[in-house]
Formats: sequence, C-alpha cells, structure tokens
Amino acid sequence: MDTIQHNEYFKGRGAQVNTHNKFAAQRYVAEHVEGLDEEFLENSGTQLIDEHPKKIISTNDSPDLSMGYSANPYQGCEHGCIYCYARNAHEYWGYSAGLDFERKIIVKRNAAELLERQFNAKGYKPQVIMLSGNTDCYQPVERKLKITRAMLEVMRVYRHPVSIISKNSLILRDLDILSEMAPLGLVQVAISINCLNEELRQKMEPRTVTAKGRLKVIQQLTEAGIPVMVMCAPIIPGLNSDEVPEVIKAAAAHGAKGAGYTIVRLNGAIGELFTDWVHKAFPDRAEKVLHSIAACHGGKLNDSRWGVRMRGEGKLAESIHQLFKVSVKRYMGERKLPELRLDLFAPKRGRQLDLF
Repeated sequence: MDTIQHNEYFKGRGAQVNTHNKFAAQRYVAEHVEGLDEEFLENSGTQLIDEHPKKIISTNDSPDLSMGYSANPYQGCEHGCIYCYARNAHEYWGYSAGLDFERKIIVKRNAAELLERQFNAKGYKPQVIMLSGNTDCYQPVERKLKITRAMLEVMRVYRHPVSIISKNSLILRDLDILSEMAPLGLVQVAISINCLNEELRQKMEPRTVTAKGRLKVIQQLTEAGIPVMVMCAPIIPGLNSDEVPEVIKAAAAHGAKGAGYTIVRLNGAIGELFTDWVHKAFPDRAEKVLHSIAACHGGKLNDSRWGVRMRGEGKLAESIHQLFKVSVKRYMGERKLPELRLDLFAPKRGRQLDLF
C-alpha cells in the first residue's frame, strides 16, 4: 500500500492515511520521521479552499438514484466517515481521498447566487434537487458559512422542491425555512443512521452527531411537520448489519415515515482506506468483515454495476435485504413520504422579490 503511514491512530479522523491520487504524476512518501515529511504525517487542522464554479446544479442519469438534480455547496467532508463514496471525487480536485478529504474542504460561497441564476435561466424545468448528492451540506463548517441556508432561502422564494440528506443536527437551525416549505409539499429530509453502537460510530464516523442525537433530529423535524425518513446506510456486514432492526425501530418510534438502505461498496481509493482502517480499528474481525463485503459484490470489494452496486447480491446480501424489509414492515407499516410538488415553481415570483 503506497500511502503516508504513521504509527499513531488519528482520533477524530476516519481515514488514517493519505492514499495516492491516481491523477497525480508524483506522490509523497514517508522516508524519514523528521524534516520535510513531517507536515504530511501530522493530523493537521481543517483547511477551507474557495472554489468559484459557474453552476451549482448537477444532473445525473444513474438508474440507481431517484433524484435527477443535486447541489453540493461543499466538496470534502469533515465528518470523516471512512466508507464515504464521495472520497474518490476529491482526487479530481488534486487531493487525496484519505485525510485530505476530511481536512481540505472545498467551499462554494456563491452557491445561492448560482442557484437563483439557474432557476431564472431560459428553459429551466424544475426537478427535485438533492442537498447534497455528494458530501453533507450540514457538515461543521456550515455553522459558520451558512451556504446551505442561503440556498434554502432561494428555494423557499422560488418554491422549488428539495430533498435533504444529512447526519448533522445543524439542520434544526433551519427549521424556520423548512417548516414553511413543508406544508407546500416542497421539502423532505433523510437522516442517516447506520448504527446505535456509540463505540463503532466514534471510529467509523468520528465527527458526526451521535445516533441518539440524530433520533432527536428526526423527532423534532416530525413535530415541525417536516416529512423525514431514515437512511440505514451503508450497511457493513460484520460491523453494523445486526443493528438494522433496532435502527429502524428507533427511527419509527421518533416519527420517521420511511427507510432506505445500501450495502457498502469500496470503490477506488476507498477499498485501500477502509482496509487500512478496519485492521487498525477492529483487528480481531477485520478479515471477516472484508470477506463479508466481498461476498456481497461478486467476490470483490468494489462494485460499479448498475442495479446491483447499491444492494449487492448473493446469499448474505439477500439476508440483509430480507432483514431490512421485515423490519420496515414491522415497525413502519404503511407509512410513506409524500411526493414533492413541482407545479409551484415560480421564477417570476423570485425576480419580483429581488426588486425590493
């Protein structure tokens, strides 16, 4: 494994190494424990890097995703979830999918302005926008920068539907906007919870809110009239797969109207990062976990096949699917999220308000 290594376990970080960026011609290696290598070995603080994109709405044609539009005010995520599929995208920016992903956060400060510009573009047709399709729009830096909130304010004015996925309680800051959009059928929220085991959460998702905290978020959103579901994702066989029923039961008890799941897949640099992490965090069961993941993906840790990659295949994947299905039926019954409305979108309304 050609990575920057260190004997110390970096607490508060998911990745324990910086994997090589496949797009880079050169790479850093640790040949000495002092001198020039030192800055690359340290668990340094978070750095914000400004980006100035020309548009903020992205489109996707993946048959595995229901949302056609997504918007990402940030790239990279300080939450540090070791399994995050978005890590690979950081390589396109010239950084590592490892520690760089967690401590070099790319910020799009003009996201709300770009959003409004695209709403007013000739021929724009509204579809539900997912915040975020890549990294968490409510990660810690959002508390200060408020880019996500500014985007929601634009959506409220233009009456544009939005679906939010997050694992951070910071979303409660924006209850005033969300509670105004909800009665119009313009917002739904998914809160990610994939385990209730706090020891596992601290290692796997080091800078996220506790499961108890996220359950309270579900409850408060529900009480405010905002439709919310739980995303039990990703399920990692041998680590959190046994918790599926309890997660769904707890989410239902706090008001969740639906549930979804994915089985972890370790594409690109994530396979190397996860393998390194699981051997350090859970050395007694690391190989069993890796073999179980591979068993769900045709014997490999990675899986890019449409229609299969998110849910896996084989006996183990099918047993997880059945466990999830039975749990949802038992604890959620016939609950379901209401469909979001597209017919209220009003670009002229937004432009008129801009005049005042």
